Amino acid sequence: MKTQDTTDPVIAAWTRFQRMHARLTDRLNREIARETGLSQADFEILCALIQQPDTPVRAFALRCGLEWEKSRLSHQLRRMEQRGLITRETCEEDNRSILIRVTPTGRSLAEAARHYYDGALRSYVADALTNEQIDALNAISAAITTQLGDPQHA
Repeated sequence: MKTQDTTDPVIAAWTRFQRMHARLTDRLNREIARETGLSQADFEILCALIQQPDTPVRAFALRCGLEWEKSRLSHQLRRMEQRGLITRETCEEDNRSILIRVTPTGRSLAEAARHYYDGALRSYVADALTNEQIDALNAISAAITTQLGDPQHA
């Protein structure tokens, strides 16, 4: 088995980034689940929904915004509806479209999770980095997503 060349600065930086990202994501997911009972998938969907206060979101738009596969979103929405976090209804203008609404329970949990998430990010990221490092992280992320063709940064 061939080992990676960790003397290459690009490979070393990428390996360290992947390890950091995996550990941070895992820690945030575990802590949000412990504090609110929401999974990472629940949290992502609810955060997208609460950005549109009192406005339903088309499932297609939600799927595109999250960059999820149709079946993954469908299964997740079904589970969330069963738990009373969201409702699904047929769009009156287009019977093929499904509208997703966050319920009061879903909104309350999303807001609690968002508050907790923001505090955890401050603790794990902002407290570990200088303002210059945060600016560099932002610039690095923008440069790479632009290179990958992210329309939000093109």
